[in-house]
Amino acid sequence: MAVIAVIDYDMGNLHSACKGLEKAGANPKITDSSAEIQQADAVVLPGVGSFDPAMQHLTSRNLVEPIKNVIAAGVPFLGICLGLQILFEKSEEGNEAGIGIFAGTVQRFKSEPGLTIPHMGWNQLQLTQPHLPVWKNLDENPWVYFVHSYYVAPAYPQINAATITHGSQTVTAAVAHQNVMAVQFHPEKSSTAGLQMLSNFVEFVNSKSAQKSPVSAVSNS
Repeated sequence: MAVIAVIDYDMGNLHSACKGLEKAGANPKITDSSAEIQQADAVVLPGVGSFDPAMQHLTSRNLVEPIKNVIAAGVPFLGICLGLQILFEKSEEGNEAGIGIFAGTVQRFKSEPGLTIPHMGWNQLQLTQPHLPVWKNLDENPWVYFVHSYYVAPAYPQINAATITHGSQTVTAAVAHQNVMAVQFHPEKSSTAGLQMLSNFVEFVNSKSAQKSPVSAVSNS
């Protein structure tokens, strides 16, 4: 079974993410060890809270470079909620630089009459990359659970994987590029649809892990 490193940087309830991954058939390992992160078959970066403390905690634990390294190496990577936002360059919420995997900023919902901020509760995804492995076996526009006041605004919209509409504002709800998938919602709190997404991610990780097995390496030599 593939080992999935769940990064521990004191920003959120890691056990909820791990429980969801376990239900999906994974072997998650909570860690802040750069060696364990870089040796894992896949990496999950969860998180709730604010942008600046998240980056400060990652920096103090020397985890920014290991995250960049595993992404550059093509390791399957899943960011959840704040774990999506800190993959970008900067945020209106603070002053710290983000990890900078993706060009773009994190912005706050604009106030409008009758709009509740934070955006909290269920909303329906509009899939903009509908054929991603993580969306397999989902309804066309699945309902998922959100708790956020900020959203990512990619400089290159082609990485958008899904959007949502809150009030009159349609914003990015997920991004995907090569080995990186990151979502603003909480799949572990999103009932059947969320569990299916995590199962899809685990299935994708296991398929990648099998391709790296010694048997495969011998047969390809």
